[in-house]
Amino acid sequence: MGQSKNILIFMVDQLNGTFFPDGPADWLHAPNLKRLAKQSTRFENAYTASPLCAPGRAAFMSGQLPSQNGVYDNAAEFASSLPTYAHHLRRAGYQTCLAGKMHFVGPDQLHGFEERLTTDIYPADFGWTPDYRKAGERIDWWYHNMGSVTGAGCAEISNQLEYDDEVAYQSMRKLYHLARGKDQRPWCLTVSFTHPHDPYVARKKYWDMYEQCDHLMPIVPPIPYEAQDAHSKRIFDANDWRSYDIDESMVKRSRQAYFANISYLDEKIGEILGVLDATQQEATILFLSDHGDMLGERGLWFKMSFYEGSSRVPLLISTPEMAAGLIRTPVSTIDISPTLSELAGLDAAAFQPWTTGESLVHLGQGGTRKTPVAMEYAAEGSHAPMISLRHEKWKFNRCTLDPDQLFDLDADPFELENLSNNVNFEAVLKKFSDMCDARWDLGRFDQEVRASQARRWIVYEALRQGGYYPWDYQPLQKASEQFMRNHMDLNSLEDAKRFPRDQVF
Repeated sequence: MGQSKNILIFMVDQLNGTFFPDGPADWLHAPNLKRLAKQSTRFENAYTASPLCAPGRAAFMSGQLPSQNGVYDNAAEFASSLPTYAHHLRRAGYQTCLAGKMHFVGPDQLHGFEERLTTDIYPADFGWTPDYRKAGERIDWWYHNMGSVTGAGCAEISNQLEYDDEVAYQSMRKLYHLARGKDQRPWCLTVSFTHPHDPYVARKKYWDMYEQCDHLMPIVPPIPYEAQDAHSKRIFDANDWRSYDIDESMVKRSRQAYFANISYLDEKIGEILGVLDATQQEATILFLSDHGDMLGERGLWFKMSFYEGSSRVPLLISTPEMAAGLIRTPVSTIDISPTLSELAGLDAAAFQPWTTGESLVHLGQGGTRKTPVAMEYAAEGSHAPMISLRHEKWKFNRCTLDPDQLFDLDADPFELENLSNNVNFEAVLKKFSDMCDARWDLGRFDQEVRASQARRWIVYEALRQGGYYPWDYQPLQKASEQFMRNHMDLNSLEDAKRFPRDQVF
């Protein structure tokens, strides 16, 4: 085992990876992320394992696709018995800590983290369970709708701003604690924000940065409902689009707020990195998102799709073990768990049985990758599981309910021409079809999703009757161990809480 190193992970929510072709796009006001990008291995074609919050995050933590870990949707339980990167690192002697969102569903709200600094922003129970038995029926009280678009604008505080302000504060406080503490173990701190996830509401300070932005309208205009592909129609229906009239000003406001919230995040990340520098702590740094946001491209919003805006995410890794520079090879968020394990010096045998991801370290050392990237989706807006393979310049999508899709992303980056019926690409189609058949049994996948949904509906309805014990995480606050108490020596306390301790002016 090599020498252990500190690890700082920044995860954001719903950040479209097409805005990070080589770090943040030039027109984004993101100076801190641009500085981080210059010193990082930058992955142009990184993809979520599943374009939805809980499945995407569970896959990121476990290194497994939803069909393997059982987290199919935003209300599927993440089993305590599944090893995560937090388990692997903690087992190897790391302090593991989470600040912010990870959308764990179920009674286990730690999943290998020794400490959690905040509660989650979303519920931990089964109440958001889709139901394939009622295909096409909206669950009005929690399904996404277009109110995030019609209501876009400015606010100095919101539910999400309040949350991420707290995440940043607790993360900085933790870094100070790590610097002045007596615990000599290496640490892994995961800082997970909820922005720029909708609602599209931003503080004026950041909003004004994009007043004259040239990117406030989508590149691909809305496609009429009748001309959309089958799954996109289901997304439109799930988002209740018929109840809203979306005009150009709403689209512009939504995108302006979204870009503004990227700048908000950039400032918060800069503050956290500032504490890391001020306390002279060294760490491997990762920056990524759980999934993207279509942001009005094709008329689609939010996620739930394999199109690039929804499925492609930013990924930056800053570490001495990997060279700074741009990597165009497609990679996945399920590759993060084995990557962290290798960077921490763990024996590969300790994590390889528990992940289908591949370590990315060798790509940052001039290596190559020949295997495709896989994605799955089996949540709201779907009526049967969907799968995708991204390999070389191709993306291939399949669902038993729909025609196959094949896109040449080099020639058609906006995925406007489905080549699945083009005789000139029969060999490519067969190659991808065979790879899908070898990897997935879609009939079995569908049965497992339906069984999981049915079980959870029964359990949820039962647990909401009578006395209710919530699973939502309650951060532990030991007031008797904070600040100054009578069992403490004042002089020792003040010295221990100071950093640096020996600096006198």
